[in-house]
Amino acid sequence: MSVDRVLSMLGLATKAGKVKSGEFSVEKSVKSNRSYLVVVAEDSSDNTKKNFTDMCNYYKVPIMFYGNKETLGRAIGKMHRASISVEDEGFSKSITKLKEE
Repeated sequence: MSVDRVLSMLGLATKAGKVKSGEFSVEKSVKSNRSYLVVVAEDSSDNTKKNFTDMCNYYKVPIMFYGNKETLGRAIGKMHRASISVEDEGFSKSITKLKEE
């Protein structure tokens, strides 16, 4: 199994203090225009996915569905996480690029 570079990059962003996680914090990050990218776990509920998709479209923040709650949580050193906000333009561009590879 190869090292997941998207998750590694999320880990680096976390160490740099550029990540918010959990529904409330991510929502706050998006609504205060600090979020450059929202990552939502693929195993999140349809309701969660819809809420974040609508919110990200409205605030024009890119959104990606990636991994599952367990892998996202582990990547940022926390328990299960359904949503993560990246508050750094450089990290968000790197993560988006890595996902497209």
